[in-house]
Amino acid sequence: MRRFQRRYQQSGRGIQSKKVRFFEPRLNRTKKRALALRRNRKMEQQEYLLKTGKLKEEPKRKPFRR
Repeated sequence: MRRFQRRYQQSGRGIQSKKVRFFEPRLNRTKKRALALRRNRKMEQQEYLLKTGKLKEEPKRKPFRR
């Protein structure tokens, strides 16, 4: 079993499979802009709803720490 594990590590297959599994291609300029516009619209809508009283203001949560 040890020989197999050593050979597997040295071959680089484990690292390569992780690279392929967790790879996220970079977003192109158009998608970045679209996401930014969507974020802004959503924030503006939420602010409007808070001001008009249609949405309850929730207390900010503390960040999760382990």
